Amino acid sequence: MKLRKLGKNGPEVSQIGLGCMGMSDFYGTKETRSREESIATIHEALDSGINFLNTGDFYGTGHNELLISEALKGRKSKPLISVKFGGLRSPSGAFIGYDFRPNSVKNFAAHSLTRLGVDVIDIYQASRVDPEIPIEETVGAIADLIKEGYVRYLGLSEASPENLRRAHKVHPVTALEVEYSLATRVIEKELLQTARELGIGIVPYGIVGRGLLTGKIETALGVPDFRSNSPRFQGKNLEANLERVSLLQELAKKKGCTTAQLAIAWVLHRGEDIVPLIGSTRRASLRENLEALSVSLSPEELKTLDESFPEGAFQGDRYPSHLMQLVVK
Repeated sequence: MKLRKLGKNGPEVSQIGLGCMGMSDFYGTKETRSREESIATIHEALDSGINFLNTGDFYGTGHNELLISEALKGRKSKPLISVKFGGLRSPSGAFIGYDFRPNSVKNFAAHSLTRLGVDVIDIYQASRVDPEIPIEETVGAIADLIKEGYVRYLGLSEASPENLRRAHKVHPVTALEVEYSLATRVIEKELLQTARELGIGIVPYGIVGRGLLTGKIETALGVPDFRSNSPRFQGKNLEANLERVSLLQELAKKKGCTTAQLAIAWVLHRGEDIVPLIGSTRRASLRENLEALSVSLSPEELKTLDESFPEGAFQGDRYPSHLMQLVVK
């Protein structure tokens, strides 16, 4: 496993990270998720050389952090852990808003430190930018935690170029987590250039389009899955998108790899400052996705992919309308 430096001022991490969200939330139901398989997947990821785990304190309302803590017990080598905060959940699991006030930031951090069983959070990042709370206040609270020794690096998620610049003036931003894939290339308009200008590493999530780019989705998803509320996975949009995915399947077949591997390889080829997350929840999927590390793409192959999947090629927004207000557009 090769290493990549995460931002100008950040640590060296494995060239690919493990996104742990799906082990606790959003995909499927509690009945379809396996604690034992999740822990085994984390172990296999670490044994393969992955040293970068990504979570959120609201994933499973704390379940994901506790799961990671359990998986890391007894292991001599500890991975770098990135934690998002800010999402508010009710006991039923429903989202009830966001909170990025300075005191709330510090309160969330205290609970994450306890659940993870660590003294320091490696990367602490606001899960979104609240238009009602100046970004300087939220980032200032994280900067305080860094000074106090509770956090090592500052991160943001789905921040606009303007907010990224404002935050960076308060304290250097190490990493920006943002959706980036052949199905979602909006960051190439301005955000990617801004991050590179400031020396901020990019951590793409959704690199296989939440499963869309795997070629394994053939019909509308069931109600328990949060993707069923995404316009991209509904009706005529889904039909058009599956037709687009068939082109990726043809290109992958010619390349001798799976569609997921080709999609992941494309992201890996976007630059050495990019550390994508794979959201594998099972060992079989992890193994398939890690094979993407051996998929080399020529300039001609990259050009074909770029021209075949430009921004806007996939129909429908990536989130419901009320959530699109808080992501990069």
